Amino acid sequence: MTRSPEHPDESVPSANDLLSEIRQVGADRTRGGYSRHVFTAADAELREWFTAAARARGLDVHTDRNANLWAWFGAPGPNAIVTGSHLDSVPGGGAYDGPLGVVSALSAFDLLRAQGFTPGRPLAIVVFAEEEGGRFGMPCLGSRLLTGTLPPERALALRDTDGTTLADAARAAGRDPAHFGRDSETLGRIGTFVELHVEQGRGLVHLNAPLAVGSSIIPHGRWRFTFTGQGNHAGTTLMDDRRDPMLPAAEMIAGVRRSAAAVPGARATVGRVIPIPGGTNVIASQVDLWLDARLPEPGSVRDLVAEISEKARAAAELEGCAVEVREESFEGTAAFDLALRDRLTALLGGAPVLPTGAGHDAAVLAPFVATAMLYVRNPTGISHAPQEFAEPGDIDHGTAELARVLRALAG
Repeated sequence: MTRSPEHPDESVPSANDLLSEIRQVGADRTRGGYSRHVFTAADAELREWFTAAARARGLDVHTDRNANLWAWFGAPGPNAIVTGSHLDSVPGGGAYDGPLGVVSALSAFDLLRAQGFTPGRPLAIVVFAEEEGGRFGMPCLGSRLLTGTLPPERALALRDTDGTTLADAARAAGRDPAHFGRDSETLGRIGTFVELHVEQGRGLVHLNAPLAVGSSIIPHGRWRFTFTGQGNHAGTTLMDDRRDPMLPAAEMIAGVRRSAAAVPGARATVGRVIPIPGGTNVIASQVDLWLDARLPEPGSVRDLVAEISEKARAAAELEGCAVEVREESFEGTAAFDLALRDRLTALLGGAPVLPTGAGHDAAVLAPFVATAMLYVRNPTGISHAPQEFAEPGDIDHGTAELARVLRALAG
């Protein structure tokens, strides 16, 4: 093993070592990167890996009612210091988004134990289920169910691209969907939650710093647009006789870029399009697409989506089609605990403070418990893609600083 000065003890596996252990799990041979989604074979393998890794460290592991994994350093209890992240990915995602926070947590616990540290408060690692929404389209599924911000009946009715409901997928994985819902007992144990994550952007590159403390997450949401027209034969239907929903869908996709570019700070994306029935020689009868929109002010996000929706309706009407717009998720501004942020910034020697446009489980927990985030430098600035990266030395540094934070909070 090659060690940086931040992680000199060769008897303690580094976070880089642990990342290597799961390097092949969920590798996507078609898209590149990784496709790791809840209640799939890759998810089961990752859960088994984490459970074995945690138990090998003497941690007590259990799964809560919403399929989130917990590993406790000692007995579970109230006012706990919790760290961790998620192991799932977007389709074709990178190796670091989510897993970095989990392996750093395990390695930080190793460092604390090697230092002979005995916590004065309960300590735990959590692995949240389906943070990315890669299978069922709902981000932060596990943390939303835990906090009760997502009603279980709505969650269980979600369907993947094959039509399988979350309820059926849970049953197939051996989980009882009747147990899904707000978990006041588990939520009540969390005193403070600190999530380490690879930076999704180049803020730290520009600052020439390896680590930052998060300040806030800007408002963001997902909307589903369903364009409907008339399916027909591609070779026999004259152009003037068509009601093709692909046309207003395409016009909307191009218009999203123009509408967002006109609003300072806006980010809007159409990353998923499903034509039905999807045949090469068939005029589609329906086209579903999903809009991801983000802006610093909640009202501004909704105003932007309203503008996009109005233009989509006009384009659909021109083609003799219709469009339905449904909000699938929305999060307002998530401000992390100010006192905790300032404490961590001072503890980490004046680390820079950065906002982000990316959503996280920490943001879902923020209204309920004190939360904070640490970002590890990403030299590519790329995330949700195979080129996502963090230097081994920066990962070691982030792990060591996470251990310092846990020691200070739980000491």
